[in-house]
Amino acid sequence: MMNVFSDSSSFSFDAAPTDEFLHLRARAAGLTFCGCAHAVFLCKLAYSLRCSITSHTNRGPLASGGDGDLCVGILGMGHMGKQLLLSLLEKSGIKPSHIKISTRRPESAVEFIQKGVECFFDNRRLAAWADVLFLCCLPSQLPKVCADLHSHLPKHCLVYSFTSGVPVTRLSRLLGHDFILKPQYDFVACDAGDVWLSRTRLTQALTGPLEASCPLAMSGGISLGWNWVCAMLYSLLNICTSASLGSSDALSLINSILKEKRPHTVELNAHSFISASFASSLTAEEPFPWISLTDTQTKKTPLLCFLSSSKPLQQCISAAYKSLLGTPAKLPVTL
Repeated sequence: MMNVFSDSSSFSFDAAPTDEFLHLRARAAGLTFCGCAHAVFLCKLAYSLRCSITSHTNRGPLASGGDGDLCVGILGMGHMGKQLLLSLLEKSGIKPSHIKISTRRPESAVEFIQKGVECFFDNRRLAAWADVLFLCCLPSQLPKVCADLHSHLPKHCLVYSFTSGVPVTRLSRLLGHDFILKPQYDFVACDAGDVWLSRTRLTQALTGPLEASCPLAMSGGISLGWNWVCAMLYSLLNICTSASLGSSDALSLINSILKEKRPHTVELNAHSFISASFASSLTAEEPFPWISLTDTQTKKTPLLCFLSSSKPLQQCISAAYKSLLGTPAKLPVTL
């Protein structure tokens, strides 16, 4: 496993590092660890849900994947792209053949190609194929990337952006797409930032202590707004809508993957996601309306109100996170 800082000569020094330097290094490591952990969590939930939908409906493969397989694209193979790819390969359970990358420097991806990950430089082709597309490009590259992808993103493709300095509202306009999830990390005063430096390898940070990166109760000087958790749950709802799943079945499957191995937990219902007036008119066989993730991250939603006031739901999300991240990935058996 690659050291988080092994490809950065700037982290080599002759003199003893200052406290400020160690603080910044811990912050950088924490952002990488948390970003990868939360991305893996989302992918494992989406993968489980797609498999459940396929099994429930007996309608064969969903969208671009087969037998519920989740197709994951990574655009950009810089530091964050590489760490994300390593995390997905080791922790998500997604087969290497269902992960593809697009990069201008294919030589940086040789080790991953040898593991079965396909690499090419064709952003549109990647977008057309992926169910989840991770943007790991620099802010300076974003206008060109968005111009490439505009009008070429399938409605069902969830774009997950790690590009800093570009709010989700602007990104939505640049892409002409509203199925976008962007984590917004904030820094808080803390004396425990060295929790990230105590684990020099990414897999160590993704297996413990999981509490440090748990989205609803993060520590180590980094926090993540509850809007991210809400948008993640709304993204699961949209996956069901894309599969034309009735609202009753959608809620049943989402609840089942959240409470797996945790039978005593809160149940999400239609009122948890949408307004009371809309929920009361929604029939069991009718799919939920398509939800703009841009709105869920910038506006007060019914789910945000429910999550902020429901300790059982908060505990359910935290338990699901620790369970999924703490469970070794199992690749599907290929016959």
